[in-house]
Amino acid sequence: MSIADNIASVRTRISDACSRSGRDISEVTLIAVSKTKPVEMLRDAYDAGCRDFGENKVQEIMDKYDKLPDDIRWHMIGHLQTNKVKYIIDKVYMIHSVDTPKLADMISKEAVKHGVTMKILLEVNVADEESKFGTSVDGIRELWEYASSLPGIEVCGLMTVAPYTDDPETNRQYFVVLNDFAVDISRERSDNSIGIQLSMGMTGDYEVAIEEGATFVRVGTGIFGERDYSSSK
Repeated sequence: MSIADNIASVRTRISDACSRSGRDISEVTLIAVSKTKPVEMLRDAYDAGCRDFGENKVQEIMDKYDKLPDDIRWHMIGHLQTNKVKYIIDKVYMIHSVDTPKLADMISKEAVKHGVTMKILLEVNVADEESKFGTSVDGIRELWEYASSLPGIEVCGLMTVAPYTDDPETNRQYFVVLNDFAVDISRERSDNSIGIQLSMGMTGDYEVAIEEGATFVRVGTGIFGERDYSSSK
């Protein structure tokens, strides 16, 4: 199948998941995760209607940014080192992987310097996996309050990377936890006119994530096929 066919298939499955959970498809944004993929493949996805692309590495965003249309919304979804923030602060639409006060501080500093407001999500290691980044569930509230107090930052919601599994149902529990926390935060906010964004669900489990409230789903393999990491930076 072509990339366009893959995207059409993913969008159909997103629509079906929304129908099952009584949601409007407009509530869910598909992010095409293009890490390690060449610009030509991103152009194919763009031509098929994708405008949101996710990258794990700063260098890949830098390499691709000027080679693709400027209406693309770039999402930094991988672990971000503080010394790399300055390179992407004026290029990305949203940073999904903020997990420490130190990183929030640097994003704030660079955003103020560049005269921008950076949309961020707080990454939560809901499954408490040692191999993954993210604040603990117990640390979400403190990090949210701290990051929200910083200039140049708009805390939009939460993100998680659920465990790899052959059975997406096993990850439903983690999506429920994140959604429950988002509901709590929304109730506590004085201005709750804008809902909390939830970035959760990937190729193997995005339908379950949508059923549990995901507003961003990050699909790579389901669009571009398996990745070859041998040449990645």
